[in-house]
Amino acid sequence: MSKVSIVRCPDYSNAKKAIVEAVDLVGGLGDIISPGDQVLLKPNILTASPPEAAVTTHPTIVAAMCELVYEAGGVPVVGDGAGISRPGATAKALKASGIEEAALKSGAEIVNFETAGFTKVKVPDPLQFSELYLAKPVLEADVVISLPKLKTHELTYYTGAVKNFFGALPLNTRKEAHFLGKRDLFGEAVADIYSIIKPRFAVMDGILGMEGKGPSHGKTVNSGVVLASSDCVALDIIAAEMIGFDPIQIPTTAGALKKGFGNHCPLVVGTPLKEVKMKFKPSSGGISTAPPFLTRHFGKLFTIRPRINQEKCIRCGACYLNCSPQAVEKLTDGSYRINPEKCILCYCCRELCPNDAVDMKKSLMARVLTSEH
Repeated sequence: MSKVSIVRCPDYSNAKKAIVEAVDLVGGLGDIISPGDQVLLKPNILTASPPEAAVTTHPTIVAAMCELVYEAGGVPVVGDGAGISRPGATAKALKASGIEEAALKSGAEIVNFETAGFTKVKVPDPLQFSELYLAKPVLEADVVISLPKLKTHELTYYTGAVKNFFGALPLNTRKEAHFLGKRDLFGEAVADIYSIIKPRFAVMDGILGMEGKGPSHGKTVNSGVVLASSDCVALDIIAAEMIGFDPIQIPTTAGALKKGFGNHCPLVVGTPLKEVKMKFKPSSGGISTAPPFLTRHFGKLFTIRPRINQEKCIRCGACYLNCSPQAVEKLTDGSYRINPEKCILCYCCRELCPNDAVDMKKSLMARVLTSEH
């Protein structure tokens, strides 16, 4: 039976002590991390928000986990990909959240999923996607640990340790998942991601949570807890119940259980669940009432695609050599073009171009919604 620990922690000044206790209550990291293991710590850095906004995992949680990984003999790597609407979003979010500074001060490496590249992988027993592009650092790590934030979510009601790995996808695949048109289908898509990554541990930042219009525009709540488990699905079941949701109604949890991960009745250790239960106000947003085919159609009208500016291009080949899906094609005259049918909108070409020769071509809908005409 999976164990989930709950430890009270009223503020971030005591975060490391609470994390150590929470981790020890579920068996510690000794059996998970071997000496020399590269350990990817995956926080939630959804957008460029300060720590006090409770949108992102707090930097003290990241710093504490870096220290625990070192103590277990591992090599910590901190990485994520923001909810990208334009290139450079992840870099800004890493700085604004304080996560970059916390990781670097701890001696950890920082990886930006937006620029690290993606690898196409087959999905075992797929529910929605038979293959996916996933960020290379996630696939290359020896151990992956989820560091989610306790928040509500307009689409999945609650977002936690399983949903956290949505950040490992390039933008194009994220759009495909969002436009599936139904909560349960989206949950299955996230379960497909989870089935490839198979994280070994999770520590949840529930010291400051978010209720209402989550995951980015809700109200902060002093929920005052840290949760830990070697089973992300089990942790999500307990965390969702703690804030007043039916865990089995959470689409990402239901999807993961459908694929055979987790169990319905994990054991709580540490602080009893009944002592920390509270009622989070749910998000009022969610799935569109429009038919799925319309949602998918209009979603395709929002595009921000890279395009090579031939006047600026010095034909160095940086974009060509670093394009994961090989969407950058070399033409007979030595110039390069981006094939929109292959592009996964990871924006590596733009980020890695030494001459700023990759422009962004926005559709009309994208120009309107991003207030740039």
